[in-house]
Amino acid sequence: MKQNFTVRQGALDGVEAFLSVAQHRSFRRAAAELGVTPSAISQAIRAIEARVGATLFIRTTRSVGLTEAGEKFLLRAKPAFEELVAATENARDLGQRTAGVLRLTAPRALVPHLMELIASFCQAYPDVEVEIAASANLVDIAAEGFDAGVRLGQFIEADMIAVRLAPSHPLAVVGSPDYLRRRQRPERIDDLRGHACLRMRRSNGSIAPWSFVNGNEAVEVIVSGPFIGNDMPMMLGAAVEGLGLAQVPAPIAADAVKAGKLVRVLERFAPMTPGVFLYYPNRHQMMPKLRAFIDHVKRRSSFAKPPSPKAKRTGAGKSGADAP
Repeated sequence: MKQNFTVRQGALDGVEAFLSVAQHRSFRRAAAELGVTPSAISQAIRAIEARVGATLFIRTTRSVGLTEAGEKFLLRAKPAFEELVAATENARDLGQRTAGVLRLTAPRALVPHLMELIASFCQAYPDVEVEIAASANLVDIAAEGFDAGVRLGQFIEADMIAVRLAPSHPLAVVGSPDYLRRRQRPERIDDLRGHACLRMRRSNGSIAPWSFVNGNEAVEVIVSGPFIGNDMPMMLGAAVEGLGLAQVPAPIAADAVKAGKLVRVLERFAPMTPGVFLYYPNRHQMMPKLRAFIDHVKRRSSFAKPPSPKAKRTGAGKSGADAP
């Protein structure tokens, strides 16, 4: 099929000229208002009348009046055009001013760690409303109307721009003191075969393996146990209750470990993750609200530098696994 490389004339072509003539009852005064020649106004009116299929004005040498069709057209066209103008002005305002709703997506486990940053941003930019949608699923931020997202680095697609929020950290295997009193503490990766391991179901339906490093070798282990969840706070809560061992990002478990509710095991086999990042699409014309948030993140974060190439990464990649 042959493509047409021109945009066809739309229903709004000539409407502004029509409304101006209808208001002033004069082609000449309408031309002066719009900054064009009377001939241009006449051509615009002829074109809209041809497109509508009806005569809109009665023209004499002394006056200009509206036909019945013109009156009906004016009745509907004027409020619609005014709404369009208002919509244009609102969009222009959001495109030029730091205001509007900033929509972010983030894993539920990370939301509490973001609140200090969000609070300081809201204080700095009172005309911006921040909305956070907590989800364990990997979200297509462009398709679902988000301005940006927060994820672990290994779950961010290559076509996104990422700004570091937190440094790389290990994945920790943790269990409650009560559970570890009932089971022999694992010392090697193979010891997990005799343990109840809490598992994470990915958004694609599969169960995520556990990741380790053994020397310089990345190792993935299929574990088994009595409980399956779909986000990290759920895994953490189940581990605290003594259901079994869980593998979670170390910062998420840090408070429970400090409080003595959980104990870390297999620490020498813990792999490093790239860390937590703010990510957003590569946009040439970025809305001011997002630009302000990115700049705020960079000012507030001491981890804006890229991760060290020597840092060990988990075996997980951009495979559709859930971020915590």
